[in-house]
Amino acid sequence: MNTYILKATLVFFTMVMTNAVKAQNTRIVDHVVLISIDGFRPEFYKESKWPVPNIKTFAESGVTANGVRGVFPSVTYPSHTTLITGALPATHGIYYNSPFEYDEPSEKWYWEYNLIKTPTLYDAVKKKGLTSASFIWPVSVGAPVTYNIPEVWTLDRAYGRIEPMRDNETPKGLLAEMETAVLGKMNERTFNGDYLNREDRTGEMAAYVLEEYKPNFMTIHLIASDHFQHEEGREGKKVPFALAAIDRAIGKIKEAAERAGVLDRTTFIITGDHGFVDIHSALKPNVWLSELGIVNADTERKEWKAYFNTSGAAAFLHLKDKNDTKTLAEINAKLAGLPVSIKKLFRVVGQEELQEIGTDPNVVLAINPIPGIAMSGKATGPLLEARSGGTHGYFPDIKQIQTGFVISGAGVASISKQIDVIGLEDIAPLISKLLNLDFAVKDGIYHPGIIVE
Repeated sequence: MNTYILKATLVFFTMVMTNAVKAQNTRIVDHVVLISIDGFRPEFYKESKWPVPNIKTFAESGVTANGVRGVFPSVTYPSHTTLITGALPATHGIYYNSPFEYDEPSEKWYWEYNLIKTPTLYDAVKKKGLTSASFIWPVSVGAPVTYNIPEVWTLDRAYGRIEPMRDNETPKGLLAEMETAVLGKMNERTFNGDYLNREDRTGEMAAYVLEEYKPNFMTIHLIASDHFQHEEGREGKKVPFALAAIDRAIGKIKEAAERAGVLDRTTFIITGDHGFVDIHSALKPNVWLSELGIVNADTERKEWKAYFNTSGAAAFLHLKDKNDTKTLAEINAKLAGLPVSIKKLFRVVGQEELQEIGTDPNVVLAINPIPGIAMSGKATGPLLEARSGGTHGYFPDIKQIQTGFVISGAGVASISKQIDVIGLEDIAPLISKLLNLDFAVKDGIYHPGIIVE
């Protein structure tokens, strides 16, 4: 082979390899903003009565889902962890909002990121050399996030709710920087879940960091919809006001992307963790265990052989000794012998179904009530007690418990498109595709046709 041919071959090979590397590193978009509305229901963007013009504008120029199937239990912390892992709770390890403690419960929640047992989108973003931001996201204390104000509080109520966030922020001084630039002084009055000013502050945090630092991936958790649906139910008088505040926060974030000059390279995903069901009564399955002598009604968790850990509208049976087949047989016999009038209020979810839905692997069975019934962990008093408002936690086959999904912006077709139902675990693969993260998930799948490739 002469020198000319050799040089030409080397040049051609170099061009091919260079183009291959470029193609491998090419992102569909530069920025993804993942907004989770706690208690987000599909009808909020499908029905005209809800005051969410920003969300509806995104829906009209993007892709929406009729519903998003959640996890079991359909509560906040396991759901949000599924969003950033593409994994079900059995895989990622965040089974409830609070860990089930076999000793006397401490009331702590799953705050720390190192409790997640599988990689997350934050890890993948960092590995790619990209930047991230997160605001009030569950299970994010110590997360590998470039700009992070986590959702966290302490068991010392006198310490307040702001200082724990400040103690665990990244980088140090971020909250003070935002207080000076946009927030004003953060305290129990200006950032309080009982009032809608909290949504304004969260939106301002995200908007400031997006405009100032332009992170590639951002997660934001807005809570007012959940708070007031718990208090008043699905159609409560405060719910439209909560949604208006949430929508206003989303508008601030969108405007920040426009001011920063990145709007045309940004994808917005608006989703949630669960829907809501109105309730009128609460069932107390630990009363049955007290009747069997399996739980001491006077001391409850201090003396027990088995215990129903309630999580919203569901209850999960734990054995103190996992090999205690005698106690489990007694409980099964008790459930089987209940009168029809009580049996019709719930169904028993067995081991096989629990494994399929990917719930806590330490659970031997669960109780899922019919809509209208919640759960209480109490072991004393009447089996049923009055409740009001709304709740979640139900097995995700209940339509009302599905959350919503809207995706719009860069990488998404500009004409309105509707799909049926996707899983909560399917959103992380979508984000990975948009940012070219090469993020492998165990339980979720990538749905082609939602974004333009």
